[in-house]
Amino acid sequence: MSRLEFEDILYTVEKPGRYVGGEYNVPDMTKPHKVDFCMVFPDLYEIGMSNLGVKILYGILNEMEDVVCQRCFAPAKDFGLAIKQNGIPLMSIETKKPLIEFDAIGFSVQYELSYTNIPYMLDLAGFPYYAKDRDDTYPILMAGGPCSANPEPYADFFDIVCIGDGEDLIVELAKILIAHKNNKAKIIESASRLDGVYAPQRMKVVDGITTGHVKKAVIQNLDTAYYPINPIVSNVESVHDRPVVELFRGCYAGCRFCQACFIYRPMRMRSEDTVVAISEALINNTGTEELGYSSLSTGDYPYIKGALRRVSKLAAQKRVKMQLPSLRLDSFSDEITEWASKASLTFAPEAGTQRLRNVINKNITDEDIDRTMSNAFKGGYTSVKLYFMIGLPTETDEDVLGIAETVRHIKDIYFQATGRGGLTASVSCAVFIPKPITPFQWVAQITVPEMERRQKLLRDALRKIKGVSFSWLEPSMAYLEGIFARGGRELSALIIKAYENGALFDGWTDEYKYDIWAKSIQECGLNVDKYVSGMALSAILPWDFIDFGITKSFLEKEYRLALEAKTSDGCKFGCAGCGASVYAKCQIQER
Repeated sequence: MSRLEFEDILYTVEKPGRYVGGEYNVPDMTKPHKVDFCMVFPDLYEIGMSNLGVKILYGILNEMEDVVCQRCFAPAKDFGLAIKQNGIPLMSIETKKPLIEFDAIGFSVQYELSYTNIPYMLDLAGFPYYAKDRDDTYPILMAGGPCSANPEPYADFFDIVCIGDGEDLIVELAKILIAHKNNKAKIIESASRLDGVYAPQRMKVVDGITTGHVKKAVIQNLDTAYYPINPIVSNVESVHDRPVVELFRGCYAGCRFCQACFIYRPMRMRSEDTVVAISEALINNTGTEELGYSSLSTGDYPYIKGALRRVSKLAAQKRVKMQLPSLRLDSFSDEITEWASKASLTFAPEAGTQRLRNVINKNITDEDIDRTMSNAFKGGYTSVKLYFMIGLPTETDEDVLGIAETVRHIKDIYFQATGRGGLTASVSCAVFIPKPITPFQWVAQITVPEMERRQKLLRDALRKIKGVSFSWLEPSMAYLEGIFARGGRELSALIIKAYENGALFDGWTDEYKYDIWAKSIQECGLNVDKYVSGMALSAILPWDFIDFGITKSFLEKEYRLALEAKTSDGCKFGCAGCGASVYAKCQIQER
């Protein structure tokens, strides 16, 4: 086959719009500057373009006087193979600049099943996998994102791992890059003094455990923090194809399985005026047909009704629908959704019995379900999406079957509220994965055969209920995610081995192949079951050197309460004493 030029390849691949660039609202790439930065997302364009964190950092860097930031997303397999066969290195979207020519590259690592996409992109770019093998002729490689709660499985690939809020940290890192350009050792040394910077090659590892102390970076005031009000409008429809407004950071609830609830504390919120100003700017600057509102528990934002009311006039003029994400049952009200789209109601009860909801501290009751669903159905909702989990700590078959009973009960509520049947119910059931920095970080994950058994038990029960669709997670994917969630640095070799054996885009069910992972695990000689087994409360965990502000004693207290099926108050109306307030004042609401 003759070698093809980049433009010729675009005619041969699916969705060439992923790679061409030139989108609406792209910043000026020609301004004089001293540092070239590339923001990398290790998944497809349409996934990465939905990510708010990438948009924030991209916007901040491009507003700096001496920095230009471009983007690069993981090419789909067809495009990746084509550029490799034709000797074309992985390039940025904006100017088609090879990644190896940048001064710094930042990976946004959002989920464990994207880990093999990191060596995939490094391979296409012409980089050695390990940071120790890259000299000053290679760019500084950084990583950040939610997976930095435990970055150890991929830490050896990067010079710097950013932990915590990125708005201020990325500015300080850019200043260091400008001051010490082409001196990697000096850049890493200077960056290591900042809160939120973990330099894996500078930290000592003893018996597989990283020693030292790294504090997360924290934004004190979201009202003064940068927000992208001129975001790039995608060429290709993205997964969440709408601009979003972040209302607040953190979560009041304290659900014991939820990592985000803990790592994003303390609670910090934007004022109503700021939310309105951002909303109106996004409507005017993007030509969007929908505007989303983002947070871990949107219904807990105290100014949501006022903000939606004030934005509704402009939204109506521009024919823009306002979308709310999944709401907790105890925070839903007709007033909240009066100005929002009523396409579908989305709730996450998580568990099917009150006992198990108490275990996980999901502070909703059967009465909350009855009241909320009845009001929603009377208000015009005709479909509902429900999110549950199986495999939660202390779960029994009765709890699993309770999911089906909850769905049946909701359908009965619909009939009682409307006098008719026909409610469409979509049930999605994930598998519980113990995550770092949660009260359940020590517990065992159920085995793959047990996942399969419980899924079948639930599937058979739901089949007896008309009008219900059911989706579930492939058990071995949950097992793999559990391994990487709590694993150590030794897993970097497994990531590379799996990639070389053909693992790629593991978060996509049509691409995922567990047999590749099983072969790779065997070839690496690893006992990966230890990562999904129960851990002693006294154990030193791979991520213990990172200070997220949440004390281990607080997590242990919540874990013991869970075993007794006892709930605790969140921090909505008072400090729960988790420790995160040492970083910033937690914004508690008044009763």
